[in-house]
Amino acid sequence: MPNRNRSWLAWSSGKDSAWALHTVRQRGDLEVVALLTTMNRTYRRVAMHAVREELLELQAAAAGLPLIKVQIPSPCSNEVYEAAMAQAMSRARGDGVRHVIFGDLFLEDIRAYREKQLAACGMAPVFPLWRRDTRALAGEMLAGGLDAYITCVDPKRLDSSFAGRQFSASFLNDLPPGVDPCGENGEFHTFANAGPMFRTPIRVLNGEVVERDGFVFADLLADASSSVASTGSQSSAQVEISSEAKA
Repeated sequence: MPNRNRSWLAWSSGKDSAWALHTVRQRGDLEVVALLTTMNRTYRRVAMHAVREELLELQAAAAGLPLIKVQIPSPCSNEVYEAAMAQAMSRARGDGVRHVIFGDLFLEDIRAYREKQLAACGMAPVFPLWRRDTRALAGEMLAGGLDAYITCVDPKRLDSSFAGRQFSASFLNDLPPGVDPCGENGEFHTFANAGPMFRTPIRVLNGEVVERDGFVFADLLADASSSVASTGSQSSAQVEISSEAKA
């Protein structure tokens, strides 16, 4: 389809953004040409999900897409974050991209914020999973072959023992009442390591579980046997975008 709209996909490294990629590819109305990820430049990890940069790069290679890294400091003010994202959107427009795809499900305030910020940059957001029933969506992900690990837990919402577990039917059954099956209220975050959006699975090992800044993080390590052939320049291309912290 030569007239498809060129798009970037906001990539958190988790299951929702991974399933959004799969959904859009199935629909065929948008052409995803790169993954866009916000990185903590101090620790070289995906912001909030705390996934190692090495694993993020393996995901991009497995998805066969270039990786755009937006580098932000820690802590990061909203002003600095928005400046970095505006710079990224300027690059996107220069590459003929007019859409950014998000895996958001039902948080109206987050959607409104994204719509406002992108409109100011001459861009439009796309929400392919919006308003999906999260219990049904979680089941669809598992039935479709998605594998993921829980990398971050908010212990105020979910017991810390869930950190490091695999996203599975037993995980969903063990969730207490009131916890969203997809973690849309921030109860937990994930790292997607296999599924129909990837050419090959990413093998990982469970590392240390630590509590930091009020959250519980389960570190994931790349298995030495996990490697993705990056024979084409598109699958291994990476661009870093950074905005210096302001006082």
